[in-house]
Amino acid sequence: MDTDHRGKAAAEFATDRIAGYDVRPGAPYPFGATYVPGGVNFSVYSSRADDVSLVLFKPGEVTPVAEIPIPDEYRVGGVWAITVLGIGEGDVDYGYRVFGPTRPAPGDRFDPAAVLLDPYAKAVTGRDVWGEEPDWNNQNQYRARLTADHFDWQGDHPLRLPAEDLVVYELHVRGFTRHESAGVAEPGTFAGLREKIPYLRELGVNCVELMPVFEFDEFENSRTSPTTGDLLLNYWGYSTVGFFAPKAGYAAGGAAGRQREEFKELVRDLHANGIQVILDVVFNHTAEGNEHGPTIHFRGLDNSTYYQLTPDGYYQNFSGTGNTFNCNNPVVRDYILSCLRYWASEYHVDGFRFDLASILDRGEDGTPLENPPLLEALSYDPLLKDCVLIAEAWDAGGLYQVGAFPNYGRWAEWNGKYRDVLRRFLKGEPGTVGELATRLVGSPDLYGTRGTTASVNFVTCHDGFTLTDLFSYNERHNEANGEYNRDGNSDNDSWNCGAEGPTEDHEVLALRRRQAKNAMVLLLTSQGIPMILAGDEFGNTQGGNNNAYCQDGEISWLTWPQSDEADGLRRFTTQLIRLRQEHAVLRRATHPTGTDAIPGYPDVSWHGTRAWQPDWSEGDRVLAVMRCGEHEDGSADFVYVAANAHWEGLELELPDLPGDMRWHRAADTSAEEPEDISAPGAEPALEDQLRYPIGPRSAVVLVGRRNDG
Repeated sequence: MDTDHRGKAAAEFATDRIAGYDVRPGAPYPFGATYVPGGVNFSVYSSRADDVSLVLFKPGEVTPVAEIPIPDEYRVGGVWAITVLGIGEGDVDYGYRVFGPTRPAPGDRFDPAAVLLDPYAKAVTGRDVWGEEPDWNNQNQYRARLTADHFDWQGDHPLRLPAEDLVVYELHVRGFTRHESAGVAEPGTFAGLREKIPYLRELGVNCVELMPVFEFDEFENSRTSPTTGDLLLNYWGYSTVGFFAPKAGYAAGGAAGRQREEFKELVRDLHANGIQVILDVVFNHTAEGNEHGPTIHFRGLDNSTYYQLTPDGYYQNFSGTGNTFNCNNPVVRDYILSCLRYWASEYHVDGFRFDLASILDRGEDGTPLENPPLLEALSYDPLLKDCVLIAEAWDAGGLYQVGAFPNYGRWAEWNGKYRDVLRRFLKGEPGTVGELATRLVGSPDLYGTRGTTASVNFVTCHDGFTLTDLFSYNERHNEANGEYNRDGNSDNDSWNCGAEGPTEDHEVLALRRRQAKNAMVLLLTSQGIPMILAGDEFGNTQGGNNNAYCQDGEISWLTWPQSDEADGLRRFTTQLIRLRQEHAVLRRATHPTGTDAIPGYPDVSWHGTRAWQPDWSEGDRVLAVMRCGEHEDGSADFVYVAANAHWEGLELELPDLPGDMRWHRAADTSAEEPEDISAPGAEPALEDQLRYPIGPRSAVVLVGRRNDG
């Protein structure tokens, strides 16, 4: 329909004409902007507003082209809805001006000088190109952009991989390809990440967990580092502006409004290569901050609805960032559900990891709830049935719920207790062997009724040291953040292996490399869902910075390997992932019971330097576990993993195998490369089937199979 005919048709449906536009009462639902015959329906919630105006802009212009007061008779309850006729895709950007009561309540924060962003905006303009400084004289930095969906999914759908088969790879979209060593045509973007899909597939991971990709403001709290002079930005993005909108600055064509299409292309191509997509989502707080923060949307629409407030109207701060989203308010709960349903249906994402998820468990006064309505609704929502749900089961207010997060049989958790004991064991701390054993089999003490896949096992993540730095630094080195090295976690369970930071000591370097491999061995042979931090597989470093939230540069960008040394560590990790895929006993969804899987051999057994005789004493630093079961073809499957955290080598007595089966060496972190690991099926048989020497601070993986010779 051409413009003239569209305008004529629109006029025929109009009931009023306001500010030069033909309009009619709108549909209250769905919220946001929705295309209807002849125009666009706008719907926004504000229960305490006296008046609401729709403000229209020509794309790229600062001055509104029109401001349309929404007549009170168009309001239904607390919802203001209007249909504007004669406009379509690309014609206008929009926002709302909201007028509050003349006698505001303590929690009211109405500001009619502000043009508010639609919380349901499907695309947001204002930060279209990463790092491009905005016009600070423009009071209204963000606007909602009208977009339509013309995307061809080519038959794509969520992959629905079994949770026990997942190997998760946590990455930052920009940092993954921004460095020139990434060698991509569109660095730092969704398109750049698409170019790296062959690498992900070769590595063997089948699930990427993307750090926040919802629209955020990288200039939030921007400042200059007093030590480096670099511009510090909100690099991680844990401060959401637009919950329904992909980050425009992550799109190669963000200035042209192509962020929606580019993100869909990324998801589609990842799925085509067998890789699921989990989004790291932030519903515990928003970018509006505390009483001194900007008014963007929720604050100016209905502050007391969307935020947890004290009786005198100040913000509760269980997030540590200034405000706390009022997640279990019915209106906010519906908003979060609508958002996740949208990403699952519109963008085909496979799951969500919830930042500081314990806040989702708090009531409106901040008290933890026995049966939190939001978590219950997410768990049983029909559209989210196939989505992976992962909780970071703690918050900044001191609520730590690892193993106790309200789960309804649906939720997995970042297992912080797994991380902590694994680090302490690898350091050689006494008294860790018993707890380590529990963590290696899926933490039945925490998830006994939920199965092993409730535990997302990790050694490192974006928040803290990289794997290389974990064994290179005793202390954090965050001076470049401009906070006098006071930010970040001061208790990291790290160990520098004898020298702080960079060194040319070959013995120290060899030990660090061995420790990284030890961590990978334990992680990828543990029951549960393993998660690898991007770059750990080739020794990426952040120079000891364990809180690089503000570092958009060499500290945070992955420097892709150009050396044989890095390739060796990557090869080691790749073969470990393949080992995990080959052996179902490492991927059981249920905890072991200790009963025989094969006559005479329980599904899990523990060993020390003597077979069948583990040493659980305080001073013990060696642990071996043998898993027994069946391959998919019904043949017997044995995997023996031993870890020695002692500074001296030891001799292990090996358990006997049944019949004509023999032990074969899959991996030994003390061996020289490339003999440190073998491809599945090509593991050499041990000459001595009774004993195996394990090196100091090293790990060994043996597999039992019939000798092909």
